[in-house]
Amino acid sequence: MKNIFFLLLFIFTLFSCKKGPAKLTVHFENSVVPDEVDYSKTGTWAALPTIKDMADSLPNHKELKDGQINAKTDVFFIHPTIFTYLPTDKYQWNANVDDKSLNDKVDNSTILNQATVFNGSCKVYAPRYRQAHYHAFVTENKEDAKQSLDLAYLDIKNAFQFYLQNYNQGRPIIIAAHSQGTVHAVRIMQEFFDGKPLQKQLVMAYLVGIAVPAASFKNIKPSESPSQIGCFASWNTYTKGYLPPWYSKGLNKAVCTNPISWNSEKNYQPYSKNKGGIGLGFKFYPELCDAQVNEGVLWIGKPNIKGAFFVRRKNWHAADINFYWMNIRENVNERIQSYLQKQKDESR
Repeated sequence: MKNIFFLLLFIFTLFSCKKGPAKLTVHFENSVVPDEVDYSKTGTWAALPTIKDMADSLPNHKELKDGQINAKTDVFFIHPTIFTYLPTDKYQWNANVDDKSLNDKVDNSTILNQATVFNGSCKVYAPRYRQAHYHAFVTENKEDAKQSLDLAYLDIKNAFQFYLQNYNQGRPIIIAAHSQGTVHAVRIMQEFFDGKPLQKQLVMAYLVGIAVPAASFKNIKPSESPSQIGCFASWNTYTKGYLPPWYSKGLNKAVCTNPISWNSEKNYQPYSKNKGGIGLGFKFYPELCDAQVNEGVLWIGKPNIKGAFFVRRKNWHAADINFYWMNIRENVNERIQSYLQKQKDESR
């Protein structure tokens, strides 16, 4: 029973950012939105390499180090929807970046469990933004959803432009995101990278937790090898044999990258090839799960934790990155080394 208790705590931790979710009853046009964000202020960033933040954290693995101080590459990380509950202030459709309670939720969930993947090889930049409420993804009112998501993207765009002008200094860039973050990251890729001069600085894009069709970009292709650069990886995780009700609305045409093999082939990747994931209390779990691509989705078996037999969850959305934390971390470094080697070869 003790093992089952800890397994349930593990799952609760993975899905703690999805409390609720609440539905909104007011239309976007009748709601109040927070003031525009000033990214020259340190407090408007959830992570910066120059300050102490949750993106600097490391799990219980003795070989891991925070390498941001000497990193030659940047990651611009866009966090997922944490604004899922019934709003407690006047801001309904888009969150206020000055909301300390929400910021704490962001920092102790996605920044801790996801953004930390990149601190071994990258300087981590993660903006706070007026994230759209969860309701924007389930409402039937498409205009409400569009306006809310457009406002959120405006912040991401402004943050990215500020980053380019004040922090980047021509360094290689990784774009990384999850869920709502990926919605905005795709637009950043389209507007700033795809067929643009900045594409030369793109090491890789990890566009996780939302269906991303291959046709999203004209010049940026899906990953088909672990050392490939200038490409993107994307996946959405479900229990083997399960397809969600919304499968035909985009997942059936989505790119699905296996985060163990880093290609889209259907070859099964066993637990033994999973270098380790993150669970309860930011704890490291070796060989946490397996992976197999199946028609646009990533299928897994039971998580490799005692008591998993009793788990009936089919949608592992919140664990998309957690489950493959170490594989992603090592892949980030591999692609960076490939990029830097190419730069070195071209400069000869």
